[in-house]
Amino acid sequence: MRFFDHNATTPLFPVARDVWLDVNESHWLNPSSSYRSGAAVHARLEDARRRLAGLLEVDPDRVIFNSGATEGNNTVFAHWAHVFTQNAFVGISPTEHPSVIEAAKFYFRERLVWLALDRHGAVDLSAVNFEELSALSVMAANNETGLLNPWSELAEACRANGIPFHCDASQWIGKMSLNGLGKCDFLTGCAHKFGGPKGTGFLVAPESMSGGLRGGAQEHGRRAGTEDVAGILAMITALELAEEKRIVCMEDLKQAFWTKLKQALPDTANNAPVAPSLWNTLSVVLPEFTSPRWIRALEKRGFYISAGSACSTGKSGPSHVLAAMQLEPSRAGRTLRISSGWETSQQDWDDLLAAILESYDMLRSEAKGSSSQVISI
Repeated sequence: MRFFDHNATTPLFPVARDVWLDVNESHWLNPSSSYRSGAAVHARLEDARRRLAGLLEVDPDRVIFNSGATEGNNTVFAHWAHVFTQNAFVGISPTEHPSVIEAAKFYFRERLVWLALDRHGAVDLSAVNFEELSALSVMAANNETGLLNPWSELAEACRANGIPFHCDASQWIGKMSLNGLGKCDFLTGCAHKFGGPKGTGFLVAPESMSGGLRGGAQEHGRRAGTEDVAGILAMITALELAEEKRIVCMEDLKQAFWTKLKQALPDTANNAPVAPSLWNTLSVVLPEFTSPRWIRALEKRGFYISAGSACSTGKSGPSHVLAAMQLEPSRAGRTLRISSGWETSQQDWDDLLAAILESYDMLRSEAKGSSSQVISI
């Protein structure tokens, strides 16, 4: 099996798995327990908090461990709904992850401002009216297209205008540099996007933030529930390894694949042809046939690939991301998201190209046969 759907999830790094197993065996006690062994587990939890804070260049007291980016994104909007007045407006991008869009709709409904996109599909910084907003939420990198948003410039502009800025950095963290993320007022991340375990993540927030799960005093009273220390330590280990791997540029492999694919199938299009994007992500429009047919054909050849966000699987109609980019439905319906990982080799990319061409021949042959049967009747 060749895995080209790393934006949906990543395989667990072996070193992160080893840490997870070790902690579950040797430090499985509740970190909130009052006895000495429980205090030792709590010490490891706080060490993990300091390690993550160091990577992000933030105060450790700003780090809240949780179940992942969906929880973190919901917590941010719940907090804003609690502290803002009834006439407060919040700006979000129409290409955000569903966990941002649905949370924003739930808490702010008609008080949402949909940000304009530039011709590439990224947020148009010049079109943002900061004076009409009480807060702003923009993802760092899009999970479907890989397009990079000007999150750093937006964070600085929000600070200059005295409004909080939230950044869902789930796809950015582990792939791109962490430098500067600490200046975001609210920041969400998810372990399984960078080689860590599922069900573990974090939220960086001001110490004054309210909201979150109610109950015990865990996470300094800002997120109740017994912490998954094994998952948290595995997450930090995975992120540290991802930071080491990040220095090796793998952009050339993606670009070489795209060049060969375009030569072989000239009618293929790239949804982010010139805009800055993640080094591992391609959003391509194939010449014929729907995305589900391509996915099934490629799976038969041992390749796992997707049409877009795993969180949107099963929904009818075109991707909301591609629709916001004004991609016509017929093109959106032929789009595949190809997302590689650190273990993806040149041979994997070459074999994927061969599989796409084989699948194309097969699909055309099936379509021709189907047409012949119709004509014969």
